[in-house]
Order: sequence, then C-alpha cells, then structure tokens
Amino acid sequence: MSATASVEVPRAWWLARWAERLNPLVVKEVRQGLRSRVFWLSFGLMLLACFIISLAAYVATIEEGLKPQGRTFFLAFFFCLGMVHFFLLPYGAYRSLAREREDETWVLLLLTGLGPRRILRGKVASCLVQGGLYASAVGPFLLFSYYLNGIDLPTLLLVLVLGACWFLFLTVVAVCTATLAEGRMGRGLAHLALLAVLGLALIYGQAMAFTLCQEGFRSLLANDEALAFALGSLWLMLTCAWLLFETAAARLSLITENYSWGPRRALVVQAVLSALGVLGGWWDSRSQSLAWGMSLLGCVYLTLCGLLLATDVDGQARSLRAATRPWSLLRPGALRGFRLAVLLLLFWSAACGVLCVLSTHARSTVDLPGVIALPLYALLYLSLPLWVARLPRSPVFSSPAPVRLLFFVLGGLGLLLPSLVSFVFWREEGDTFVSLLNPFLGVMGFAEGEPPLDEPVLTWSLLGCVALLAALSVFLADRSLAARERQVHAA
Repeated sequence: MSATASVEVPRAWWLARWAERLNPLVVKEVRQGLRSRVFWLSFGLMLLACFIISLAAYVATIEEGLKPQGRTFFLAFFFCLGMVHFFLLPYGAYRSLAREREDETWVLLLLTGLGPRRILRGKVASCLVQGGLYASAVGPFLLFSYYLNGIDLPTLLLVLVLGACWFLFLTVVAVCTATLAEGRMGRGLAHLALLAVLGLALIYGQAMAFTLCQEGFRSLLANDEALAFALGSLWLMLTCAWLLFETAAARLSLITENYSWGPRRALVVQAVLSALGVLGGWWDSRSQSLAWGMSLLGCVYLTLCGLLLATDVDGQARSLRAATRPWSLLRPGALRGFRLAVLLLLFWSAACGVLCVLSTHARSTVDLPGVIALPLYALLYLSLPLWVARLPRSPVFSSPAPVRLLFFVLGGLGLLLPSLVSFVFWREEGDTFVSLLNPFLGVMGFAEGEPPLDEPVLTWSLLGCVALLAALSVFLADRSLAARERQVHAA
C-alpha cells in the first residue's frame, strides 16, 4: 500500500505540473471551435467527400482491375484535407484574434497574466490541434490510396510533412495579419488581402502536392536542384513562421516593453543560418550562379524586412532608454532598426560576394560588380524615403505608414522615370548615365557583360558613383532618424 502511494505521488505531481504549463487558451479555443457549426459542417462535408471518393475508387478498382490509381485518389483525398488546412483553419485563426480586438476583449485576456506571446501561442496551438483532428479523420483514406498502387509510402509521407509545415506557416501568417491594422478600413483591407493570399496558398499547396506525387520521392533525391528547392522551402517556411510570430507578439506588446528583441533576434538568426546554408549548397557546386541568385533574393528580402525595422515607432520608456547603447541594435527604435538592416544587408552581400569570387564554375568575371551593386541600390532606396519624409517637418509624413508608402512610390518612380527620360531625350532605353537611377537596369548593367570582351555595360567608376549616392543617403537617413528620436524623447 505504501509502495502504491509512493508511485501515485510523483505521478500526481507531474500531472499538476503539466496542467500548470498547459496554455489555458488552447483548451478554451479548442472547446469553442469544436462546438461551432463551422467545425461540424466542414468536418461532415470533408468526411462525406472522402467517403464518396473512396466509393469511386472501389468501383474503379473493380472495373479496371490492378491498374495503379493510388496517385489520383491520394490527390483527391489531399484536396479535401487541403481545403481545411490551407484555407478554413487559417482563416478561422485570423477571425478568432481579430474578433478579440474588434470586441475589445483583448484587454481582458491580458488581465489574465498570460501575455501576448502566450496568447498568440495558444491561438496557433488550438488551430494546430483542430488541424490534427481533421488529419486523423482523413488519415485512413490517405492510407487507403497507398494500397491502390501508383504512389509509394515515402512520397506520401513527404507530401504530408510538407503540407503540415505549409499549414503551420499559413496559420502564423493569418494570426500576424490580424495584428497589422488598427482602424476599420485597415482591418477590411487586411481581411481582403488575407483571403487572396489563402486562395493562392491553397492553389500552390495543391500544385506542389501534384508535382511531388508525379516526380516521386526517389526522383526528388536524385535531382539535386529539386532537393535543394524542397529543403530551402522547408527552411523558409519554418524560419519565416518564427519571425512572423515574434512580429505579431511585438505588435501586441506594450510600448514600455522590450518588444523588438524577439523579431530582431529571429531575423539575425535567420540571416546567419541562411548564409551558412548557402555556403553548404555552394560548396558542392562552386557555382557563381548560385551565389548571384542567393544575393539577389537575400537583398530583396532583407530590404523589405529593413523597411519594417526602420519605420519602428520611437518613444521608449525611460527605463529602456537608460540601458540603451549605440550597439544595442535589438532594442526598440527606428534608428537602431535601420542600422541593423544596413548591417544585415552588408553582411549578406559580403558573404555572397566572397562566394562569387571563389567560384570555380563561373559564367564570366563580371558578376562581382552586380553583387556589389545589389546592396548599394537596396540601401539607396531603403534610406531615401526615411529622410525625404522628414523634409516637410511634419510628424504626419514621418509616421510609419506614409514612409512605407513613400518607399514603394519612390521605388516605382525609380523603375519608370529613368527609362522614360532616356527614351524621350535619347530615343533609347539603355543610356548608361540615366540607367544608374533605375535599380533594375543598373544592377543588370553591372552584372551582365557585352560580347566579345564580356565587359560590364556600366563601368567601375559608375559603380563608385552609386556607392557614393548610397552612402550619402544612408548618412542622411541615420541623422534624420537620430534627430527624430531626440525630438520624441525630449517631448
């Protein structure tokens, strides 16, 4: 009797400890979701569709004998699951968080002491639990398609694993979208944008499942490019989901908290580990095309992230400002966010530039100026709206939304006006001097060579002019953000 009691005490202690760690919001959201009509209607329609497809598979097996049809019916079952995982559940997660903010019950959730990060984790986890219930119901039908021949088990598991990661990413995207807008008009635009994104995500998920089923697991392992694309997509889904989750938690945090620590740390870790991954992929091929492509994609991605960092709201609490130093780039503030974006762009371009120089299978020797020009144009068009918005000396124009809009306006003008001016005055679109202001033509002019000598269209001296313009714009933006921060703190 004493031995039984001694075993029961640690078990009860562990159960109590895990009960305390369990997010109560998960239980609340799952219970609320299971009681809704949407769940039972979608669950019933999904099972009915799978049952009808299984009957069709049985009839086709009787009529056509041993003809392999597992791939076709697997895609049909996966489509039923994808409708729920890639559209209904992420949209439900968005509506759950948006309803909390619209009905002004978000404050009541904060009063429970959970905090924004635990609340968002509960929202995402409850959506994943409901997705697991749907997947467990469709699982026997998916396994049934394996016995119809035509699809191997590793391919089936690969599609399901990548589909689960895609479902997780879309759920975090939906939750992050619910935190973007404050006003009614902004929420309406975010709602429409999310519906469009989820619709495209559903099409993309089904198309990738079809492609993987057509190629097969063995073909994927044999094709290095396809395997690299799959691994890269998986890495981007997981790391971007982490970054978006931290961004959503930061947007819901108080201004007195160190809210920028999470998303900026996630971005730095993502950039450093991605650079190591590019190094691993480049080590086997030593291809200059890989270094050039990764430099282009990385600069575009870091520029968009840098726009969000450089348009952070100034106004830290006094306790946070006291511990802030010039190297405290992970702390809140637009100035520190802009400096972090500049360092990340330079780090990424330097890493890709080194790989470009060390490449043995190079197409030509003119790609290095293009790799150098990429961060220069990124820094030029990233910093330009930051100090241009300060020229009217009005706090309205220097707020985050107008600056972000000005970034896209100036980028569009940079793509259109130089070509238009060159065509009007010189009757050709490739004038070397005017094309310097066009980021697309400028980068292509530095990256590509002209036969027969394969020399770059734009010379190194013109690249120095672009570097000078970018450095001047970065300096003006840095001083403008510093002045604005001093003004806000003084007020």
